[in-house]
Amino acid sequence: MTSRPDADQHPLPDAAAHHPVPDALAHLAGTWHVERTVRDLADGSEGHFSGTVRFTPLPAPDEGGLLHHESGTFTWHGTARPAERTLRFLPGEVPGTARVEFADGRPFHDLDLRTGRHTADHPCAADLYRGDFEVADEDHWRTRWRVGGPAKDLLLITEYVRVPARQGAGSSARRGRSG
Repeated sequence: MTSRPDADQHPLPDAAAHHPVPDALAHLAGTWHVERTVRDLADGSEGHFSGTVRFTPLPAPDEGGLLHHESGTFTWHGTARPAERTLRFLPGEVPGTARVEFADGRPFHDLDLRTGRHTADHPCAADLYRGDFEVADEDHWRTRWRVGGPAKDLLLITEYVRVPARQGAGSSARRGRSG
């Protein structure tokens, strides 16, 4: 049986034990294994994504930022399909923070992991996406997105585990940075 990322199955430490991250971009750089559960709270349906996300340096003129490319397999109602998405993580206004954009440059959310924990909102038409980000340690973090609106009632829980540099292309970028 495959382990599913669920708050009850994989609890992170309480707030006092969150791992502070002084520089979000330096921390994220590299390759991560991703497991995501997507739960429709209205009808009880559940899907699962399993894959990899690579955070690699953005080319000029966005130097200092990271390209987030996620790819894997999403299974919904028993049907597995390839899935991917791309985001841009740029340096935030406050040192150590990040500004997250969709691939086309539209704003998504801010990210401040200096306390090891962050909450961000993203309004999307009539829906509200509220994301909780929690860092357990150098190699484990989680997001919980609660999506609510007239047609959506979803919970997305994603567990990230760093892939060692010898296994993931691009992971060495993280190891070479300070912070």
